[in-house]
Amino acid sequence: MPKITVLPHTELCPQGAVIEAEAGTTICDALLKHDIDIDNACGGVCACTTCHVVVREGFKTLNEIDEDEDDMLDRAWGLTPQSRLSCQAILQATDVTVEIPKYSINLAKEGHH
Repeated sequence: MPKITVLPHTELCPQGAVIEAEAGTTICDALLKHDIDIDNACGGVCACTTCHVVVREGFKTLNEIDEDEDDMLDRAWGLTPQSRLSCQAILQATDVTVEIPKYSINLAKEGHH
């Protein structure tokens, strides 16, 4: 079972964490299952960027980024070459290390309509 190392995040995971998840699971689902409350305003359908993560290790072991995810990532705060939407990043058999950015663009949470 692959492990996800989550680097410390001030609000969501102050101490960092190491969790296990089944291969074939999205990073977002694995985090939520382990009480790391990453934003996911669209419910995991690749329609926002609130679940954006930076994959610090194991990026190339995840499924390929499709065109919809690539287009959506262009809107993410703090975009890097190792950015993924955690709702679209599917774990394989290899461990990964992720960083949850300090900010996310969540217009619903911020009161915009």
